[in-house]
Amino acid sequence: MSFQAYLDAIEDRTGLTPRTLVEIARSKGFDAPETKAGDVVAWLKADYDLGRGHAMALWHVIKNGPGIATKHVGTTGTHRDESDTLWLDGKATRPKP
Repeated sequence: MSFQAYLDAIEDRTGLTPRTLVEIARSKGFDAPETKAGDVVAWLKADYDLGRGHAMALWHVIKNGPGIATKHVGTTGTHRDESDTLWLDGKATRPKP
């Protein structure tokens, strides 16, 4: 599953865009340097019933922003992404490639 596909699935499951969830996380202080991934995983499980994989994808965005490594960009593998920048504003508004 691509990184973007994880974020799209989060939107499907929660009804919230990744950007909205990142904003909620920041309002709860989950962007603080001392925050651990496990804190975010527990929050997303408790509030949205998200599993670890989806939570870790969002954790990456909370800590690092929407940029990802180009390792899988343009490849044909199962973890391929079309861009090194994740779309956080919802599937319906994502520009077509």
